[in-house]
Amino acid sequence: MSRLAIIGFVIVVVLVVVALAAPLIATQDVGATDLLHRYEAPSASHWLGTDATGRDIFSRVVYGARISLRVGLVVVTVSALVGTVIGALAGFYGGWVDRFVAGYFFNIFLAFPGLLLAIAMVAFLGAGINKLIFALCIIGWVGYARVIRAQVLKVREYDFVQAARALGAGDLRLLFRHILPNAVQPLIVQASLGMAGAVLSEATLSFLGLGVPPPSPSWGVMLEEARDLSTLQAAPHALIVPGVAIALTVLAFNFIGDGLRDYLDPRQRNR
Repeated sequence: MSRLAIIGFVIVVVLVVVALAAPLIATQDVGATDLLHRYEAPSASHWLGTDATGRDIFSRVVYGARISLRVGLVVVTVSALVGTVIGALAGFYGGWVDRFVAGYFFNIFLAFPGLLLAIAMVAFLGAGINKLIFALCIIGWVGYARVIRAQVLKVREYDFVQAARALGAGDLRLLFRHILPNAVQPLIVQASLGMAGAVLSEATLSFLGLGVPPPSPSWGVMLEEARDLSTLQAAPHALIVPGVAIALTVLAFNFIGDGLRDYLDPRQRNR
């Protein structure tokens, strides 16, 4: 595996440890305000400084990792499961099923930009982490369905599948025992890249006020609270720290996805 993939894996491991051990790592109460110490520079008592209401930025970034990873994990898991089932059925049965699902159903969701559709859905449903996850799952399953459909269309024509069919294997056995185990490799790469997309979408929607509502320690909320010019001039750390956290997380999952793609593709591995 490439060095970038290893670096991404290390960053993700650190994020997971930080998220799980947040109560032990955080040095301050994430909701405790102290207006006398607002926009303080990094110090021994506040490692990454304070924000507009005197809250500790380090502690908020630590707990923000929990929100980002929770959203990403749930969205990827649900989207991958739903997309795998729909895409596998469309690719396996073909015919009118495939024409309806791939020709019409997919195109309905692909006709709109993903983030724009998510904004519209969250605006309709209201702010909240559960509603945000639901909206991202609704728009996220199509990518997984397209990937698994293409793989199933290819694998179902292999000789070992035709041999199993000739021996009397039923549809469910063919699909779940012979086809899907040989078609899920691209789905692993898609899931890794999907984690990066989900984290970035959560931060974007929270920044716009349509995701996790304040005062939750979401990285997007922290960016929104520190986005005005006076804050950037007086306390640039309040904007830079959550921005770096988002960038590192997205880059880490993208590095892992690229590394897995190269590793699972024999042509790339040989190269």
